[in-house]
Amino acid sequence: MRPTVQLAAALMLATAVQSPAQFHLGGKRDKNERPRKSDVEWLWQYGPTETQKDGNENGLVQDDRFRPMLAQNFTAPQTFWGDPGRYKPLDAVALDYLSVPGKVIAEDNRYLTVTGCVVHFCPARGMLWVDLNSPKTLMVFNAIDWIKESHATSEPDAEYTLWIFPDQPLTPGSTGTDRIPPALARSIGRWTAEPLPGSGIVQRVTHAILVEPDGTPHELPIDSVGITLPQSTTKKDTQ
Repeated sequence: MRPTVQLAAALMLATAVQSPAQFHLGGKRDKNERPRKSDVEWLWQYGPTETQKDGNENGLVQDDRFRPMLAQNFTAPQTFWGDPGRYKPLDAVALDYLSVPGKVIAEDNRYLTVTGCVVHFCPARGMLWVDLNSPKTLMVFNAIDWIKESHATSEPDAEYTLWIFPDQPLTPGSTGTDRIPPALARSIGRWTAEPLPGSGIVQRVTHAILVEPDGTPHELPIDSVGITLPQSTTKKDTQ
């Protein structure tokens, strides 16, 4: 699906009434208890240690609190993962995109960045970014989605769309390209610059779309979200 079609679909979904996310809690929590947005300090235990330099993303995803946290925070409509009319809830998409373990990075005693990819299709990569020191704990799910009309994912010139889903409005009142917090842009830039495992290919993210919690999409310049576009190898772009 082309980005322009994706935007139109997202705008249509934004007008629909969204049902509350349903989930089941594990562990010793009461079955009717919803996790509070501020109750995420437990995430830190999965960060880097002397023996696990890249953190423990696998343990984090399997923690009983992880899925309820996603369901609580990510409820916006999405139109890139699944078939038209059968799109998955955003929290389920986030879980898919983080299923294959990546890294857990802790920065400034404040930010956590969790990365992963989709089982059997690692060109579809996910990143969960958390700011624990914001007035209300800010979580942003980011997904790299292959533009199927471009090259195959095994080719360097394959193109991708970056979808950005914050759990609350970013920079309230802003209408420009300064919506993305600098710390988030740094994390996105570092993450998107990492080559795909096994191929050495750096993905060409050519579109960045911020989706508000109510489903409203905004296409942003890729440099405003921290991305440096890799040089194309096609003749039409290099001439």
